[in-house]
Amino acid sequence: MDLQKRTWAEISLSNIEHNYNAIRKSLPEKVKFLGVVKADAYGHGAVSVSRRLCELGADYLAVSCLDEAMELRQNGISMPVLILGHTPSQYTDILIENNITQTVTCYAKAAEYSKKKKKSGGTLKIHIKLDTGMGRLGFLCAGNHFENGVSDVAKSVKMEGLYAEGIFTHFSVSDEPGEDNRKYTLSQFKLFTDVIKALSDLGIQFEIRHCANSGATVNYPETALDMVRPGLLLYGYGDGGKLGLRPVMSLITTVSTIKHYEGGIDISYGRTYTTEGHRRLGVLPVGYADGLLRSLSNRCSFYTPYGMAPQRGKICMDMCMVDLTDLPQVNIDSHIEIFGAHGSLEKLAEQGGTIPYELMCSVSKRVPRVYMG
Repeated sequence: MDLQKRTWAEISLSNIEHNYNAIRKSLPEKVKFLGVVKADAYGHGAVSVSRRLCELGADYLAVSCLDEAMELRQNGISMPVLILGHTPSQYTDILIENNITQTVTCYAKAAEYSKKKKKSGGTLKIHIKLDTGMGRLGFLCAGNHFENGVSDVAKSVKMEGLYAEGIFTHFSVSDEPGEDNRKYTLSQFKLFTDVIKALSDLGIQFEIRHCANSGATVNYPETALDMVRPGLLLYGYGDGGKLGLRPVMSLITTVSTIKHYEGGIDISYGRTYTTEGHRRLGVLPVGYADGLLRSLSNRCSFYTPYGMAPQRGKICMDMCMVDLTDLPQVNIDSHIEIFGAHGSLEKLAEQGGTIPYELMCSVSKRVPRVYMG
């Protein structure tokens, strides 16, 4: 691939394999593995990552929407795919024809899918989602909603044309430290299992019960049940060093220009950085249109083999500046790593007031992905 010596993302499929095996090794025997590849596999490339997961023996994939699911099917990926978000009922035929599993989050949506199915035939595979405390999608089942929630799920799974293969929920603070967060996560888990028990008493069973996202996979192994849903873990983060995971993406750029300034010179928009004495500044062809958040301006440094290069001035749409005064070995065309194998994504996210998810997903489409291993 011709990278034009600008900016690119190196994706290590070998590290996907390493992380997959490390997570698998930590799981109880017979627990299924669902790889979360929504948002273009968090910017890593959903098709390439899914193919590797298929080769490795993953059991399921998860995406956010029908377009993402169809991208996988149109690229020859036939393994089970779960849509975590909403799909309008008029696309029920497409879901059935392409063997895509749809999340159902309330009685009304189940009724819509069942009604559409009656006209077209076939069976729609679904997973029931419970809202146990996330406050987002799912059948309400907490507190006074418990009996109605159980009743609505029971009526939904019995509707014509629907096959309820699974049931799941999503933890909101399983990756957060602290006793309050631990109690909250365990209360979500108890509510989830209480609903499953109530449904079992009504003669309703599910093949796949799943609730362990990345945080729970590491911190709450008792929640593994029938399947786990690693997302961030798969891409090398979120284990706190417990699993020995490796970053999959490295965002690399080059030095396009070097300029020497005397003291008192204002750099970039807003004049937020002024040189103090002689400075040797490099211009990098990477900016917020590539996914380097503007909120990182003047707050971060990037990796070079000779030391860290502090970023200076406001990050622009297509470029930014770094201080190379103390790095005379770094010249035009030298490679600089924004984050990845050497530059900490977690530290960069902290400096930008965000989370690693956002930085990975922010790497834009104009940044070529180069697959290694």
